[in-house]
Amino acid sequence: MAHAGLAAVRRGLAELDREGLRRARRVLDSPQGPVVREGGRELANFASNDYLGLANHPRIVAAAREAVDRFGFGAGASPVVVGHSRAHEEAEVAFARFTGLPRALLFPSGYAANLGILAALADRSAAVFGDRLNHACLVDGALLSRADFHRYPHGDLAALDALLARSKAGVRVIASDTVFSMDGDVAPLADLLALAERHDAWLVLDDAHGIGVLGGGRGSLAEFGLASPRIVCMATLGKALGGYGAFVAGDADMIEWLMQRARTYVFSTALPPAAAAVATAAMALIDADPSIVRALHARIGEFRRACEAQGVAASSATAIQPVVVGDSGRAVALSARLREAGLLVPAIRPPTVPQGTARLRISLSAAHTRVQVESLVSALAQALDDGSAR
Repeated sequence: MAHAGLAAVRRGLAELDREGLRRARRVLDSPQGPVVREGGRELANFASNDYLGLANHPRIVAAAREAVDRFGFGAGASPVVVGHSRAHEEAEVAFARFTGLPRALLFPSGYAANLGILAALADRSAAVFGDRLNHACLVDGALLSRADFHRYPHGDLAALDALLARSKAGVRVIASDTVFSMDGDVAPLADLLALAERHDAWLVLDDAHGIGVLGGGRGSLAEFGLASPRIVCMATLGKALGGYGAFVAGDADMIEWLMQRARTYVFSTALPPAAAAVATAAMALIDADPSIVRALHARIGEFRRACEAQGVAASSATAIQPVVVGDSGRAVALSARLREAGLLVPAIRPPTVPQGTARLRISLSAAHTRVQVESLVSALAQALDDGSAR
């Protein structure tokens, strides 16, 4: 008997091939770092979100080993059953202190955290207002909550203000990335908080790409000196902090509510204790050695200056540096050209970014050297000028 569902899947895959949008995984034969091995070659790695170079840092690796020796590997159960170990508890206390927020909760991932936050804070009687360029997990969390979902044009505070003013919902939630993951620009956080105050709304912030990068490493709230019981701040551990999982931090009662009602927390096995221990070690490392964060910002400055000298557009002040080329095929060709030069830079295509905005997404790390950064910009400028990569 014909399988209609499988036939539809195959047609979909063929369509992705025709549009040049099928993704393929890379297989690395090395740890994450400024240089990785893939396909028998060593490549300068400008694809990773390991912004501080902590994923293979000796102190991080040692913390993981010590935690495995003490707690084993698996957590064994949901954190509300018997999966919450001393390592998890210590990590939550450390993150609250690190960010200056009253309390924190450790989630299995940033995606799970945002789904859990929005579905726990909003319901059918609520309204969620999200930036058009928010990460997919904020979009999916809003949809899962079954609240009225309104998307405002990227960074358009006047449009958001008007939407909030018209809303009759009993609970309002503004949701935004802090650092937008494909453009590297920073949301107007003080203005968003002012709107949340004016319209009596929660402000849910995804600081996945701000934690470890801004505010001396403590994230976007520290960068702008923001504090309010309205703020719910999510930060992932799998990027600048070099591990896996996510924290949500904010008002103590709000965190207690998430512990009771966030389904992605209650109904998931807790992270391995080693992941919690790695988070604690990463925060301690940033506290002990602020030069790590300064090194990242030195690389960002070197990249921007090299781009200006080479005539390459670069506008981001964060670790994410997009080079928008528009056409998906050209983005893929440019990525391949850079790989030939020993540089790993991913091509990002729809639906990750809007149609017509395919790009190279360059990620900078404190572990890169100035020579690596300047070599990247030289190769990039040459590839952009080369008609064969168009």
